[in-house]
Amino acid sequence: MAHRSNRELEQVYAARSPDELAAAYAAWAAAYDRDTLAAGYCLPFQVLAWVARYIRPDAGPLLDAGCGTGLSGPYLKALGYDRIAGLDFSEEMLKVAGSRNAYDDLRRATLGEVLPWADNHFAAFFSTGVFTEGHAPASSLEELCRITRPGGAAIFTVRDTIFHSGGFGSIIEDLGARGIWRPMEQSPPFRAFALDEPDVLVSAHVFEVLA
Repeated sequence: MAHRSNRELEQVYAARSPDELAAAYAAWAAAYDRDTLAAGYCLPFQVLAWVARYIRPDAGPLLDAGCGTGLSGPYLKALGYDRIAGLDFSEEMLKVAGSRNAYDDLRRATLGEVLPWADNHFAAFFSTGVFTEGHAPASSLEELCRITRPGGAAIFTVRDTIFHSGGFGSIIEDLGARGIWRPMEQSPPFRAFALDEPDVLVSAHVFEVLA
């Protein structure tokens, strides 16, 4: 199982276009949960610690940005968060997420493009495992802030290998300088997989959205 997980993960990271990435996830959707959990993938569950730390269950709707198969959803519901939306660019992954009966709004959308929600709609967004090699661009963060209300939270992880090369450092600084958000917390790098892929490190970032 670990061998399969590594192979499928390599195909995802090897994608060179949105179409290739979508095809890789479509092929992996049915086995994604079993493969990644066998490798010790922890981000969909680790993010709940930051959500619970900064967002009250009654604060308003949350957005799981890049929700994939929706692994976070049932555990958020167990913690009392009952208004959860999810977006993903893979229709196949969204079908799995919908089967969990944890999300009240699931939409196919692509990070880096205009998102199908109004300004100031969400109390917070969280995104884990999405800002990594060959995936959503750093520019996605401004659009996610647009649909998050002032006083809300932005919670996301970034792969260490693309933090600077992918422009995340400069985007984070620019949004701060423009008064879009202010920093609340940044973690040291930690492993995204508890068992396999020891070189896959991410850092978590939390901001308060201001405008």
